[in-house]
Amino acid sequence: MGITVRAARPAEYAAAGELVARAYLDGGLLDFGEDDPYLTTLRDAAGRAAHADLLVAEDGAGTLVGSVTFVGALGPYAERAGEGEGEFRMLAVAERARGRGVGEALVTACVERARALGLRGLVLSTHPRMAAAHRLYERLGFARTPERDWYPIEGMSLWTYGLTL
Repeated sequence: MGITVRAARPAEYAAAGELVARAYLDGGLLDFGEDDPYLTTLRDAAGRAAHADLLVAEDGAGTLVGSVTFVGALGPYAERAGEGEGEFRMLAVAERARGRGVGEALVTACVERARALGLRGLVLSTHPRMAAAHRLYERLGFARTPERDWYPIEGMSLWTYGLTL
């Protein structure tokens, strides 16, 4: 399956937001399911696109199969990045497209953007249960940075990974 990663178009924001929300819901990554307040953030692709780079992956038929938010500078979507670092967030792949290189294409696009901006590193946060994502990050050269792990809400930890560029 040929994958193309590109900037999301405004007409695709709702679909990209729903793709991310479904991936988190179906993956059991939201503690409160359909009532989880984070769903609003996940679905707000337009809000992310206003402050960061909203990227989508499409297959050879032009169907959206993934999305990620790349943060190349500090701002409202930079949670763990420091000065001179980029960050990516809300990486999601549609269930029907998993195992086909979509996640790798999206992460690689983020790495390329960070390098093009002259950043010294790229960081991300991940749920401890996202084992497949962890394997992908490690295969692409990211390393765990437990000193940056954090708790966005009480009782929920997020792990961090970083890549030196």
